[in-house]
Amino acid sequence: MTTKKTTSVTAPKKLPATKPVVKKSPASDKPNTDSKNKPADTLGTARHARKSKKELKVKVVRDSFTMPRVEYQKIADIKAICLKVKMHVKKSEVLRAGLIVLSELDDTQLIKVLNDLEKIKTGRPRKH
Repeated sequence: MTTKKTTSVTAPKKLPATKPVVKKSPASDKPNTDSKNKPADTLGTARHARKSKKELKVKVVRDSFTMPRVEYQKIADIKAICLKVKMHVKKSEVLRAGLIVLSELDDTQLIKVLNDLEKIKTGRPRKH
């Protein structure tokens, strides 16, 4: 028995053409909002709608502060009073309400209240 050796030559596989990877800038992630594609009356109202949403949104600021434990406890006391009347409030709401009350004082009353506060060192207290 004789065996024939056959060698088959196959063409190299063609890989699918790939596009080069291009990093997008954050601005290019937004959908295309060309004014050419939109009617003129729609464009104006869309801009107005976006602007009014931004005007309604209030920006908030995070901050940290230091206060004596006795005064910090007063926040919890006020929250407990509110819970008795079935009103849930957050610490920030208590502080914001206090600011509203302070802003309603006249200048001499406000200065007296602020002068009566004990001055404390700013920053984080040392751990024992």
